[in-house]
Amino acid sequence: MVYLIDASVYVFRAWHSMPPDIADRDGNPTQALYGFARFLGDLLERRQPQYVAVLFDESHGSCFRHRLYPPYKANREAAPAALKRQFALCREFCRHIGVAEFASPDYEADDLIGTLAQHCRDDGLCVTVVSRDKDLAQLIAPGDVFWDYSDAAEYRYEEIAARFGVRPERMADYQALRGDSVDNVPGVPGVGAKTAAALMGLFASLDELFEGLDAVVGLPLRGAAGLPQRLRLHREAAYLARSLTRIVCNAPIGADTLRISAANLQRRAPDLAQVATFCDTHGFGSMLRRQAERLTAHTRAA
Repeated sequence: MVYLIDASVYVFRAWHSMPPDIADRDGNPTQALYGFARFLGDLLERRQPQYVAVLFDESHGSCFRHRLYPPYKANREAAPAALKRQFALCREFCRHIGVAEFASPDYEADDLIGTLAQHCRDDGLCVTVVSRDKDLAQLIAPGDVFWDYSDAAEYRYEEIAARFGVRPERMADYQALRGDSVDNVPGVPGVGAKTAAALMGLFASLDELFEGLDAVVGLPLRGAAGLPQRLRLHREAAYLARSLTRIVCNAPIGADTLRISAANLQRRAPDLAQVATFCDTHGFGSMLRRQAERLTAHTRAA
């Protein structure tokens, strides 16, 4: 099993939940960094994964989706400088603790997770996606797990539909139809979650839907008689939205475009000297040091 961690969820969670007065010796805020480091260390101790990677977003305003649709995520406020600084330090901590980390200026963390998941499947391994972002549910295949770490909830392939509304392979199309206000993705006007779920229950994809619109009038939905015409009018918008909601699974990762094998994601023993220096620099106590020592002992014994 390969653990693929959606870093932003846990960095933002720590930024908002940890005491804001946590700071380094120079007075720089470090609450997001400390909260993320605790999360990552705890996860590694609990599961002791052999293969793990942490994926970060650094494509703010520059990824390919912004080129397709400039208003993409335009409703979000820019991260403050103090938080951007801590994102970079979270990546540094991953390296000290012995975990592979990746980011891209052209692709989002979701795309990197999707790509690594595909590479790992090519190597015969299943994946656990660690996130609470419903967008990533589309990546779950038989044998995989969606782990909402914050809620201590795990969902396997056959449980995704009950949790998120549709089967994983139909999630991108479902979100394209209903829209996604969080990412500022417009859907088809008048199509909400219930209607989109009904459509994706009847059809396997947008392509099948638009080839069989006459069958839509038979759905037990209010306004079903007028739904085919509404969909025809907004067909182009639906396909544009799907180009935004569908996760890329062949993104370049690392310094070149070569595929990353599971072996490249093997967890290493923490660099205890670097962890100690890191903790001293950023004003952290002994907890992270002791955790790194335990992880080192386990890695050497494995």
